[in-house]
Amino acid sequence: MPSTELLIAFFVTTAIFAYIPGPAMLYAAAQTMARGRWSGLTAALGIHLGGYVHVLAAATGLSVLFHAVPPLYMAVKLVGALYLIWLGVSLFRAKIQGNGTLPAIERKSARRAFFESITVEVLNPKTAIFFMAFLPQFIDASATLPVWLQFVVLGTIVNLMFSSADIVCVFLAGAMIARLRRSGRAQRLMQRAGGAVLVGLGVHVALQKS
Repeated sequence: MPSTELLIAFFVTTAIFAYIPGPAMLYAAAQTMARGRWSGLTAALGIHLGGYVHVLAAATGLSVLFHAVPPLYMAVKLVGALYLIWLGVSLFRAKIQGNGTLPAIERKSARRAFFESITVEVLNPKTAIFFMAFLPQFIDASATLPVWLQFVVLGTIVNLMFSSADIVCVFLAGAMIARLRRSGRAQRLMQRAGGAVLVGLGVHVALQKS
């Protein structure tokens, strides 16, 4: 494994990156605002599992394709951005019952948020680029572990730490809206706010130059 000094630098840097608000945290918060805490937690789990796709891609070198073939990067980025916008619009259009609750909010929405979040994370090429740009800084080619295994170990640690930040964000968002849940008007506002966050994320991703 890398030296102790390199590992300390790795953990400190990863923690800083993880707890700076980013798209994944905003996505988990949006799901929480629109569908409840349980949906936010399952969304965070989906993001976490989707992250392993990028960990394995980095370990096998597949992420290099995004550097070598810019049109491929742009195509995946735009597909992911359009998917986020579609999810946001879907929240705007979702109907609320007379008592101010979304139908089957606990199970149906949580399950849906889980699969949607996996897709969102897998379609995020910037995550792949991040792993390919960040992890090599802490890979020791002279270590006893092979390079690909170092990628997997360090990538897993990064993924876990980022997911811990997403979960913290979900609980903070859940605490903010817990008092408003009994109000149908407040719930409609939270649902639309969640949709607005997703649409905004999609537009932001689409307009980013790199």
